[in-house]
Amino acid sequence: MGHIGETQIIASNIDYAFIVQAVGQNFNMNRLERYLVICNSSRVKPIIVLTKTDLIDEEEKEKCLEMIRERMSDIPVYAISNETQEGYEFLKEAIQKGKTYCMLGSSGVGKSSLLNNLSGKSLMKTGDISKSTCKGRRITSHRELFVLENGGILIDNPGMREIGISDCSDGLETTFDVISRLSLECKFKDCTHTNEIGCSVLEAIQNGELDQSVLDHYQKMQKEKMYFETSVVEKRKKEKAFGKMIKNYHKMNVKNDI
Repeated sequence: MGHIGETQIIASNIDYAFIVQAVGQNFNMNRLERYLVICNSSRVKPIIVLTKTDLIDEEEKEKCLEMIRERMSDIPVYAISNETQEGYEFLKEAIQKGKTYCMLGSSGVGKSSLLNNLSGKSLMKTGDISKSTCKGRRITSHRELFVLENGGILIDNPGMREIGISDCSDGLETTFDVISRLSLECKFKDCTHTNEIGCSVLEAIQNGELDQSVLDHYQKMQKEKMYFETSVVEKRKKEKAFGKMIKNYHKMNVKNDI
């Protein structure tokens, strides 16, 4: 997302997206879901890559993987270390010749190191790791395209500070397919899943079939989508009014010249 009512193109003609997130302090399930919405809205197949696993113990790594499997069971996940190269043999096998990949992730999660290790070359500069935040410094400032040894094509782009939700109706439905399926069984078609009687989503939460945090995040992104759509409509109205004012101004000048 750019300014309110504006969208930013990350890349085009992409087959797969590496959603890169570092474990430890940077690990955030809600952020992962936001990236998944972007992928699903764009018909891009997501692959989650957890980096910097050398900074945590095996138990904490498994905890992160389990959290992902519970909420995103059908998404492939690879846990790697840019320092020890652990996990890279499996990730490299997932890259297909002739397919195009992009990387989505916050600044400092190790995307440049990931690119260097996948290519076997020092193609991008990398920053030092901060001891206080466990993050690297942002290095990439523009997009570049690289052809990997096995024929895969990887696009490197700057890390994103904010992830907004814009034209993503299909992406939300796909990412939160559990809520979408349950909604079909709600008593009311326009159920908001807040306090309605006969809401299948709320019943699933009470029965322990669905986590409350998943519904909270879904509803938050729904509100963002509605706000974006309202902002776009308002912007178009202002542009139309401004265009009409300019047109009338020119008409008046023509009459005065006559």
